[in-house]
Amino acid sequence: MSTTNRPLRSGQWFGAEGRNGFIHRSWMRNQGFADDVFDGRPVIGIATTWSELTPCNAHLRDLAESVKRGVWESGGLPLEFPAMSLGEPLMRPTTMLYRNLLAMELEESVRANPLDGVVLLSGCDKTTPGLLMGAASVDLPTLMMTGGPMLNGKFRGQDIGSGTVVWRFTEEMRAGRMTAADCAEAEVGMSRSRGHCMTMGTASTMACVTEALGVQLPGAAAVPAVDSRRYALAQAAGRRIVAMVEQDQRLSTVLTREAFENAIRVNAAIGGSTNAVVHLLAIAGRLGVPLSLEDFDTLTADVPLLVNLMPSGTYLMEDFAYAGGLPVVMKELAPLLHTDHITVSGRSVAENVDGAQCWNRDVIATVDEPFQAAGSGTVVLRGSLAPSGAVLKVSAASAHLLSHTGPALVFDRIEEYVVAADDPGLDVTPDTVIVVRNAGPRGYPGFPEVGNVPMPRRLLADGITDMVRISDARMSGTGYGTCVLHVAPEASVGGPLALVRTGDLVRVDVPTRRLDLLVDDAELAHRRAAWQPPEPVADRGWVRLYSEHVLQADSGADLDFLVGGSGSAVPRHSH
Repeated sequence: MSTTNRPLRSGQWFGAEGRNGFIHRSWMRNQGFADDVFDGRPVIGIATTWSELTPCNAHLRDLAESVKRGVWESGGLPLEFPAMSLGEPLMRPTTMLYRNLLAMELEESVRANPLDGVVLLSGCDKTTPGLLMGAASVDLPTLMMTGGPMLNGKFRGQDIGSGTVVWRFTEEMRAGRMTAADCAEAEVGMSRSRGHCMTMGTASTMACVTEALGVQLPGAAAVPAVDSRRYALAQAAGRRIVAMVEQDQRLSTVLTREAFENAIRVNAAIGGSTNAVVHLLAIAGRLGVPLSLEDFDTLTADVPLLVNLMPSGTYLMEDFAYAGGLPVVMKELAPLLHTDHITVSGRSVAENVDGAQCWNRDVIATVDEPFQAAGSGTVVLRGSLAPSGAVLKVSAASAHLLSHTGPALVFDRIEEYVVAADDPGLDVTPDTVIVVRNAGPRGYPGFPEVGNVPMPRRLLADGITDMVRISDARMSGTGYGTCVLHVAPEASVGGPLALVRTGDLVRVDVPTRRLDLLVDDAELAHRRAAWQPPEPVADRGWVRLYSEHVLQADSGADLDFLVGGSGSAVPRHSH
């Protein structure tokens, strides 16, 4: 039973008298609830993105049972409910098209129901930010529990990482250095347990980022999905959310500007995905927290890369967990973090990481002897080709290409490039700059992960494994290469990327943070006058709504009318 003196939201349903109270309680009783569950105790919603269509999240119903144990034993009433599941392995054209729809669904579901607090169960890439965006717009006490990474993949005596090995091995097969049978054998050994990608891809990145934000319990990001300690953490999360309701610790009290600064710095230290940029911008937008694309560069200039994980390094999330996980990283970074920030644990960052110890310095390095020097994270480029910005992950790029000028080879559609890339006669050299456009938020539609386009077969055969690639698309967090991404404004809305022609010189200069199209203004004006916007991608449904209202990458690619929130006020009666 609730020990708070303030009224709870759920009381306006289950504590109501007359017809409405009768309706709300009576139908709930068909699930076998005892009389005393309607005694005014906190009602905790457990939002699960479980789905067999989302392999990374297919175990979340089991995790929900552990959360329920914690809620029950702390005197709350747990009620599990579904939220749209977004699975990277299967959904087309891209799960990013539906992140905002998940956020909208979660927001409306939470506000419309008798909930006092919420536990968010996520795993695959977009389920984590989508749930957090929706919850932020309601602003109830909220705690996140990610599903955990898979165990290390295995192939012929070596560890292999999800996503990263897919790109590497399929390129090796295209170059003739691996056979289809080799890849089939690797396929069987890569995903050998429950959980999300075990590389530092977007799923692992967002799990770490939510822990760094303070909305996930300390240590929860890295524990493998099949480890019993994850279920113990889920039970602890169930206990803690009841206390958060009692204390009225709302999401907005946790997700402050200081929390976002911590998360940005941690993302640099772990070699996190560039996708964290667009997701953190969107989450901040729901809360009215001032955050800009530039913050992801300026706040990380003095942050070294500490974590030696694929795709930037050697190890995988299982190793990261056993080495001590994110608390070790945050303890190392403590002088650069807001350590007085209060998290969902009820304690400060300093208190959360005080006892953290590193058990493997090959996996988690020190600030004094980092895995890579400061400046190895995500940088923001601007210039005539990206007036609103573009991003590049330095740790995944080739050092010799970070200052590069070369002729563009332009493709309007990724499908056209994929065909051309296998042409042994393609007119391409290592100096060529591949440009793939019309793959941004509006253009694809949905802002897909096609930015780490495959290398031309002709160059692979010569042993060339990287070149500059520029697009208005995103890149999988498991990917690598000198890929300039999120170019804004995108080509489909008339950004400068739409005006590039094959043969134009393009200059990338990471030290000066520049991305420029070396074509004179008069010629560009002539091209702009001739440019025609593409036809709408859809005339009905979600895709039309999305295409008409999606913001550009530098603003988080949320929908313009979803920025901000509507709070948790109890809606009008339904009967």
